[in-house]
Amino acid sequence: MLNVLAVILVFGGIVLIHEFGHFLFAKLNGIGVVEFAIGMGPTLLSIKKGETKYSIKLFPIGGFCMMVGEDQNDQSENSFQTKSVWARISVVIAGPLFNFLLAFVLAMVIVANVGYDSAQLVGVTEGFSAAEQGMQAGDTLTKINGHSIKIYRDVTMYLYFHPQDELEVEYLRDGETHTAHLVPKYSEDTGSYRIGIVVSGQRVPTKNFLEVMQYGAYEVRFWITNVVQSLGYALRGQVSSDEIGGPVRIVGMIGSTVEQTKDYGMAVLLLNLANISVLLSANLGVMNLLPIPALDGGRLLFMLVEAVRGKPISAEKEGMVHLAGFAILMVLMVFLLFNDIRNIF
Repeated sequence: MLNVLAVILVFGGIVLIHEFGHFLFAKLNGIGVVEFAIGMGPTLLSIKKGETKYSIKLFPIGGFCMMVGEDQNDQSENSFQTKSVWARISVVIAGPLFNFLLAFVLAMVIVANVGYDSAQLVGVTEGFSAAEQGMQAGDTLTKINGHSIKIYRDVTMYLYFHPQDELEVEYLRDGETHTAHLVPKYSEDTGSYRIGIVVSGQRVPTKNFLEVMQYGAYEVRFWITNVVQSLGYALRGQVSSDEIGGPVRIVGMIGSTVEQTKDYGMAVLLLNLANISVLLSANLGVMNLLPIPALDGGRLLFMLVEAVRGKPISAEKEGMVHLAGFAILMVLMVFLLFNDIRNIF
């Protein structure tokens, strides 16, 4: 039962914030909202207030904010279609932006409670490049090949995507910046390429609220970067299908988190669920901004073209593109569902 509640809390919260972003900016721009729903499928509970029907659906995955004239040529005063292109852009982009805002707030809660994972070295391994270049315990990594390093996971993510690349590293020692050229070396013990740095990844407490905000932002940046880079590798065929997860795998991940942490108390459980929510909310924000028809990013692309041209693209043509995009998304969802089930069994 606790697993089910956790899934509803995580998915429901993320979708609620996303759709609330659309809802709020629709209202601010004078656009009528026909229905605001959390979940998909048959309606379990609904209430109508003013022009808007507020609903909770049976399946706690997904949701929608149905606006007047969103997908039809409605020329009424409160129609989505009669508003300026920049007003419509603000409504469309608000959903993903609210997901990033949710991720940031939850990341701050996590950092305030458990600190951040420092990129300070606790040692170096003899026989590898870091030791040969004179790096030592206490050094704090700040850049790898020009990429800014703020937390330990920035290091692990870069090394994961570039396991054999030679590295130009910048690090701080006693307040001074030093550089090193590191060459990965294959380790028989681990079966992987290593540069010989040892980072504990332990959480360091923050000193004040400014640091909480700062490292909360770094957490969100990490997950957004992770999603973008993973998408790039998937598109280039450098990620196997077994590594691509869908809703079933996500539900399983949430369930595993509940089982592994419930004995440590409610506070620990909620912090772990918050961490998953940061990942998923940042993921949803990025995915919705992709220029794919039927997603927010696809709609945004049409509106940006309209802003440049000074006139909209034919509603009929846009509708056909979004319909085709929706069909592709449904095929992708079936693939992800099949892939998740195949990996389970």
